[in-house]
Amino acid sequence: MTEELSRTSALASRHTELGSGLEDWNGMGTAWSYHSDPCVEHDAIREAVGMFDMSPLKKVYIRGDDALQVVDHMITRDMTKIEPGSATYGSILTEQGTVCDDAIISNNGDNEWMLCHGSGESMERLQESAAGRNVEIEFTDALHNVSVQGPKSLDVLNANASTDLSRLKYYQHEETELFGHPCRVSRTGYSGEKGYEIFADASVVGDIWDKLSAEGVMPCSFASLDKVRIESGLLFFGYDMTTEHTPWEVGLGFTVAKNKGDFRGKDAVLASEGKERFLQSGLVVDHDDMIVGEEVLLLNGEEVGVVNSPAYSHRMNKSLALAHVRPDAAVAGTSLSVKGGDIDCSAEVAQLPFYDPQKLRVRS
Repeated sequence: MTEELSRTSALASRHTELGSGLEDWNGMGTAWSYHSDPCVEHDAIREAVGMFDMSPLKKVYIRGDDALQVVDHMITRDMTKIEPGSATYGSILTEQGTVCDDAIISNNGDNEWMLCHGSGESMERLQESAAGRNVEIEFTDALHNVSVQGPKSLDVLNANASTDLSRLKYYQHEETELFGHPCRVSRTGYSGEKGYEIFADASVVGDIWDKLSAEGVMPCSFASLDKVRIESGLLFFGYDMTTEHTPWEVGLGFTVAKNKGDFRGKDAVLASEGKERFLQSGLVVDHDDMIVGEEVLLLNGEEVGVVNSPAYSHRMNKSLALAHVRPDAAVAGTSLSVKGGDIDCSAEVAQLPFYDPQKLRVRS
């Protein structure tokens, strides 16, 4: 680990045994790679079931009489419509209407909500929204998160759960027991595949991980996670979106509830619609491997965009990338030049997501 790491996963020893160097993400040692081939891990997620340690995501409880008002102000979704046992994904905005994070917020009932976010400014914005409100905010690293993803995920989990998880619809969650351990299971994930996230205490998450592994669930690294999330057109804050971008530019306009009450950045974000400098786009790159990232995109010699997140999909036999492309060039079928470093090739703009474009599998 590096000296900068301030958080430790209870699963760290499992990751090192699998070959991880515990590289930093969000202040925690993270399994960016294992000894196993990320393509094999990729296959497990698409064909059977794999699991990721997503504990580097930060979990924050918001409790109290004003909890609904606080979460409704801090996120672009209309939280008054999120019933207990449900969750939603949305954008966290600056006062200028740009994206400073994305997050999932779950309604746990009894005036308790849980915010789950990555490396952006959600906590800072939450504290601002909570100022003067009757709420308690609790960040916890005791709560760990194992993401079990793949078409066989329900079979494995349900065989070892104390409740019937098949009744959970997409973005629903419930308290249950897995292998006799109390936890919360959520029908969510970051793979574009049917899957679930297990939220469990650090004291029991190791046993849950080990028993899932014994059931044939393959431990998967972030190297394979990057492949599946890019195939599925899913964004990574800091790469595909930053505080320089509006939701409309990065494909998150669907998260903005235009008719809800006041929320941070509302006037600014609504005023920015229709003024997009670029659009979140997919690229199929004419290259036999993954390109590097940050390559410039050109149309007829004029710069029209930049590559953000590249990946090579052995399953699709294509070099893929997520990119920001000027609106007039962000039309499916448009041929662009890709230049940067040793990369000098062409790419075709493609509709997102590349994989399962109707998003039927994730909701199956």
